[in-house]
Amino acid sequence: MANKKEWKFSTKAIHVGNEADKMTGSVSPPIHLTSTFKQDAIGQTRGFDYSRVSNPTRQRVEQNLAALEGASHAMAFSTGMAATTALFQLFSAGDHILISRNTYGGTYRMSMNVLSRQGIEFEWIDTRDPANVDKHIRPNTKLVHVETPTNPLLELCDLEETAKVCKKHHVLMGVDNTFMSPYGQRPIEMGVDIVMHSSTKSLSGHSDILGGALITNDDELAEKLQFMQKATGAVPSPFDCWLILRSTKTLDLRYQKAADNANVLAWWLAKQKKLDRVIYPGLKSHPQYDIAVKQQRTPNGDVIFGNMISFDISSIKARDRFINKLEIFTLAESLGGVESLVCAPYNMTHAAVPEKIKLDMGITETLVRLSIGIEDIDDLKTDLKNALAN
Repeated sequence: MANKKEWKFSTKAIHVGNEADKMTGSVSPPIHLTSTFKQDAIGQTRGFDYSRVSNPTRQRVEQNLAALEGASHAMAFSTGMAATTALFQLFSAGDHILISRNTYGGTYRMSMNVLSRQGIEFEWIDTRDPANVDKHIRPNTKLVHVETPTNPLLELCDLEETAKVCKKHHVLMGVDNTFMSPYGQRPIEMGVDIVMHSSTKSLSGHSDILGGALITNDDELAEKLQFMQKATGAVPSPFDCWLILRSTKTLDLRYQKAADNANVLAWWLAKQKKLDRVIYPGLKSHPQYDIAVKQQRTPNGDVIFGNMISFDISSIKARDRFINKLEIFTLAESLGGVESLVCAPYNMTHAAVPEKIKLDMGITETLVRLSIGIEDIDDLKTDLKNALAN
């Protein structure tokens, strides 16, 4: 039988961590809904003692996610923010962390309102140019944490070149890969040390659970993160782990369909005169189109531009009229589900970011973000067309 590491992406997604139950033969693995485990004697367990520390169902989903990112270790957390917080908590007072400037608003809130009070220094920079990252690294810099594409302006970071900069300075590099998922981008293959996911999004894909993950090939880093997972206790329930494990089986099908839909809609939206700018890495008008072509690739090597689109509309009144007229797109936070969503980042996902910082980055009140789902493309286009007509 072929080595599991040699399996293709869809085979890993379906089978790694999803092996049939040894006792009953159940093809769908059981959910271990237990907080604690019987010990055969003091100090003698059967591999598990307490579910905050480890749980068979969580172990399965961690094996699955590690395989999809091409890594050795994955640590599952209760939310994406819990995962990011655990990563940042590896560092101490006086340490310096560089972060992409228009990353998710929750990351800003946690960093500036919580961890900065404990003495960790955070700096928000433009990570589109590796030379700019190089310029901002200090002697006390411990981590460069980037999003690519960023939320919500879809700015890209050249992962391979930025990883080289980090290695030159002996600084860890982390990537929030939530927008692309491991189907569309695998940062570890490009030299990145650790990948973060909000598994709430494309990994689960059905808007029904919360989850997060940190994934790495570094044994020492994994050991530290496993300790943080155990010590702080922000772990997902076994049932949520099972739902993610079920959902990643169809990740490639769902993500490809959503990205195909997004590509069609982005090109159509770019032709609409009522919109001031349309932002999508698959448009040749995107200033970093070439980077998207370089690193946003499916496991088969095909270019993929993702399932997120942002655009500016003429006024706040027009924004609200557009959103209110939509029938298929749902006004809601989050992204990456099978259903299409719309949000206004200024007031929703990035509400915690100070106004001046938002405006300096280009997150305006008239910016609209679309998460494209897997509905029929003609229906999605008609919904957008009707809403823009008003």
